[in-house]
Amino acid sequence: MLAPKILVVDDQPINVQLLKRKLEKSGINVTTAYNGHDALLRVEADKPDLILLDVMMPDMDGIEVCQRLQAAESSRSIPIIFVTARNSKEGKIEGLGVGAVDYITKPIDLDETLARVQTQLRFVAISREMIELQKRLAESRRAATIGAVTQGVAHNLNNLLGVALGYLDLISSHSDKPEQVKRNALQVDQALQRIVSIIRQLSTLVIKARMPLVRGKLDELLGGAVARYQADFNISQAIILSNPLGEQSIDTHVEVFEDVIGKILINAWESYGDKPVVQRPIWLRTELIEKTDGRYVKILIEDTGHGVGADIRDHMFEPFISSKHTVGVGMGLTVARHALRNLGGELSLEDRPGGGSIAIITHPIEYKVKKVSSPA
Repeated sequence: MLAPKILVVDDQPINVQLLKRKLEKSGINVTTAYNGHDALLRVEADKPDLILLDVMMPDMDGIEVCQRLQAAESSRSIPIIFVTARNSKEGKIEGLGVGAVDYITKPIDLDETLARVQTQLRFVAISREMIELQKRLAESRRAATIGAVTQGVAHNLNNLLGVALGYLDLISSHSDKPEQVKRNALQVDQALQRIVSIIRQLSTLVIKARMPLVRGKLDELLGGAVARYQADFNISQAIILSNPLGEQSIDTHVEVFEDVIGKILINAWESYGDKPVVQRPIWLRTELIEKTDGRYVKILIEDTGHGVGADIRDHMFEPFISSKHTVGVGMGLTVARHALRNLGGELSLEDRPGGGSIAIITHPIEYKVKKVSSPA
């Protein structure tokens, strides 16, 4: 088993040497850099497993180095621990905000630093094991998404756990300040809620049994879906609804139908970025279409938001592909399409003429069990 590689970046040679000596005694390979520019070059050349990065450096500080590493595909997944003399909450939050997984304050406690490094290296090892498992699953199963889900879950859970650990450390260091503890506890709660959401959505993806269906009226189903979306996301803005099919009945699973509509509506809502509420129109309209295998309801959900970037358009329905920059998101459309296919339907996404996107749902009027040919 190869020894892990760590890059130590600090403009103070004494700090670098102390850390290097301590880590190497524990069997860790250490490379060093004394400024931000050298650090970027070392990362490109050595591909370290972990980076210990000083925040306060001349010319290019640690925050900028971290931002550049996060912006590059080749280095985005490398965990970064900030080393900082700033003991303020604001400084630590800034570091966590740009992508660091942990922080260490100066003067450096070498034993504590080693413990934090070993914790992050365990996360790296788990992530690699998950990626290896993903490769094996991809070889043995037809479902190509299983591999992507495995890798995506490992990456997102590791990031979220790092965020939670960072804020828990802040809580510990400010235990005598109730307001700061409350704010940091909220951040921990949000990270844990995202973890729960990933696990819940992953469970949805692996459901294979046929879901119990009911015969429901389209106008009632759409009304329920819109109401649930508004309640779940605390959004009062009305949806511009046009349903000429009225009480047309369809065979569906009400919970799944409402969840799919809700995921697409919140995707449309968030496509507007920071625009005011009154400048976020969303249209929902229906049509009846005929296919060779039967009649379908076509539901179109349109927005005039930012649209789908060219860099993710071809991968929009893959797990953890998202235009948002928040850790732990990106399974909504994956789950929505999977659920619709279980109902015999389909989901696609197109550019809207004039800007924005159109999500197109096709849902069968009647669910038909696929016949299996009898052996001759």
